[in-house]
Amino acid sequence: MKLVSYHYGERLRIGAAFGDWLVDLNRAYRETLKKEAPARAVELANCWIPGDMTRFLEGGEEAWRAAETALGFVEAQAAATDGLERLRRGGIVRAMAEIRLAIPVPRPGKVICIGKNYADHTKELGGQQPSVPELFVRFASTLVAPGEPIVKPRETDQWDYEAELAVIIGKTARRVRRARALEHVAGYSCLIDVTARDYQSRTSQWTAGKNFDHSGPFGPWLVTADEVGDPQSLAIRLTIDGETMQDSNTKHMIFPVDFLIEHISEFVTLHPGDVISTGTPAGVGMGRKPPRFLKPGETVCCSIERVGELICPVVGE
Repeated sequence: MKLVSYHYGERLRIGAAFGDWLVDLNRAYRETLKKEAPARAVELANCWIPGDMTRFLEGGEEAWRAAETALGFVEAQAAATDGLERLRRGGIVRAMAEIRLAIPVPRPGKVICIGKNYADHTKELGGQQPSVPELFVRFASTLVAPGEPIVKPRETDQWDYEAELAVIIGKTARRVRRARALEHVAGYSCLIDVTARDYQSRTSQWTAGKNFDHSGPFGPWLVTADEVGDPQSLAIRLTIDGETMQDSNTKHMIFPVDFLIEHISEFVTLHPGDVISTGTPAGVGMGRKPPRFLKPGETVCCSIERVGELICPVVGE
């Protein structure tokens, strides 16, 4: 299942991709309840499929069952003559092209990023391979929705790109053993960790270089863990205006996803909706000779196998 957060007027709602259509899961689930609980259909639908992705993930197995029921209802209805048209008239499905997507988890409690997690990337920067994961944080306020602009600040001309696999936590995790770690994953998405390299290199702490406004594209959706399968066998690629800059595979991570969850949950509780961005492979602008940084007018695309494509333009502040 591919879950999205999307704008509906002034509100956010949760949907699921269905071919070229987007299913409004709340409305679809409401329809399934009208026969068995007509007086409580709206109340129950709002309970199990709220408009906020974090609250949905906190609902656990009941919320997932509701989403699956809703999507199954749409699939059955769409198979009938004029079924999609009836669903469209009822506001249960909308054309994907007409939807303005939001960040998959609009208000993640934590965004924990991993530095130097691919050996080839560590080598291109002239560093040593870390013996433990190097962690830093990205503030949720810096995240950018699919299609929205990455804003190059006037303070830097070293505006660099990093394609990364994002892991979205679905179940609370504290002191989780590696063998059970992936059970705590709701799904995966793409994240482009745009970095002001000059600010990053000023000190040993990377916070400033990693947290300019409008510097963290995230999306386009949350692809559920069962649909992605093994997170350590995914092709990952970044292009600028169609030119390939990064081309690798998540199998080359130094610290794989299950290890990262075990390691991080030793010292902090991971909650539903939290995000772990797992690092970037070689090919970043800083590592090229000569360096190749982002410029206004360009378009960046991060694509990850079985996850999707995240495309954003670059603009000047």
